[in-house]
Order: sequence, then C-alpha cells, then structure tokens
Amino acid sequence: MVLEKLNQAEIIDLLGSIYEHSPWVAEILFSQGITSQDNDVGFLAERMKRIVDTSSEEMKLNLLQAHPELAGKLAISGNLTKDSTAEQASAGLDQCSKEEFAEFSKLNFEYTKKFGHPFIIAVKGLTRSKILTSFKQRINNDSQMEFETALREVHKIALLRLKAL
Repeated sequence: MVLEKLNQAEIIDLLGSIYEHSPWVAEILFSQGITSQDNDVGFLAERMKRIVDTSSEEMKLNLLQAHPELAGKLAISGNLTKDSTAEQASAGLDQCSKEEFAEFSKLNFEYTKKFGHPFIIAVKGLTRSKILTSFKQRINNDSQMEFETALREVHKIALLRLKAL
C-alpha cells in the first residue's frame, strides 16, 4: 500500500488504531502531510511517536487511559479491540489461572489507583510470569518514571502494530 496516495479517511482507517483508541495521532499525521518516506515502517513509527511525544500531558494521559487492563474486565467480557485481544492472547493472558487472575485484578486496581492509568506493557514475547514480575516492580516507581515507562511501552506496541500491517 502506498500511503501518500490515500485520503484522510483511508489513513485514519488504516492507522487510527495504531495508538489504542487514539485516532488523533493519525489525524495529525495526515494534517502534517504524507510522503513516500512514510511507507518505511521505521520512519512512520518515528513520526507517529514524535506526534505523541510533543502532545500535551493531558493528551498523553488520555492515550494511556485508553489502554485496557491486562487480563481485566474488558478481556473477560470480550470487549477488547482486535489488536489488544490478539496481543493479550499471545502472552497467554486469556488463560490465567484463578490465582493469576486474582493477582492481575489486585495489581490492576492498585496500579490504576496510584498512577491514574492502567499498567501498560508490550506483551509480545513475554510470559504471564514475566508480565507479573514487571507489574510488581513497576508499581513501586514514582509517578513521573511510570508515566514515561508507560509511554515507552505504548510506542513499542505501536511499532509492533505498524509492523503487523
């Protein structure tokens, strides 16, 4: 697909879900102009990352808040996005034992209460055990460190989604 030949609606349809429930990233990308360089995944990922990184703190927080909890209520009810469902399933989060689910639920609650957004990690290639270990470590971070860590993870997820296109 040649991105520079697509109109705004097509770009938003194609790239609007790269950042979870945040089509504004694709909208800004389009408004800045699409060139042949954007057909390179690395170049496009960097442009989209820069859009997020230069947005307001409020927009960044909204982006983080748009992400679902891991092994959370939306996953159980089947209301995750297609991408999130596949990503969580790839790490086996759809196969948690009762004990693991209880631990994820407890950590999700404590983390969101502390930081104001869900725990975010690029789960591709990780096991439930590694995710839980990271969760337990990161919940001890200060707010600024965790905000920055969560944004880095969002960018990793976006790059993986772009590569999957």
